[in-house]
Amino acid sequence: MRLLVLWIVNAAALLALPYVVPTIQVASLGTAFLVALVLGLINTFLRPLLILLTLPATLLTLGLFILVINAALFQLAGVLIEGFEVGGFWSALLGSIVYSVISWVLSSLLLPRQDG
Repeated sequence: MRLLVLWIVNAAALLALPYVVPTIQVASLGTAFLVALVLGLINTFLRPLLILLTLPATLLTLGLFILVINAALFQLAGVLIEGFEVGGFWSALLGSIVYSVISWVLSSLLLPRQDG
């Protein structure tokens, strides 16, 4: 049940994103759900591998290179899914940060904290 709520929250964050970052466009509700699913899969399988491979650069930049990885993966989702347009690298960087913040705020408001 929690996974379904997180999926809906992430899709809602994607729908709110074009109002904050105008160079990112989401065509429809269905596209938002598909992008949320694809971003979840990308972050589950591809992101850990990229973080491991770029560990020296991440350590040299004190972790800031992870923002570049997040932007690249966000832009990859824009390339893979028709109806989800990302205007470029800087749009992807800002969009991934804003998407994370919106998703975090909605998740903390809607999902109760699990202790233990």
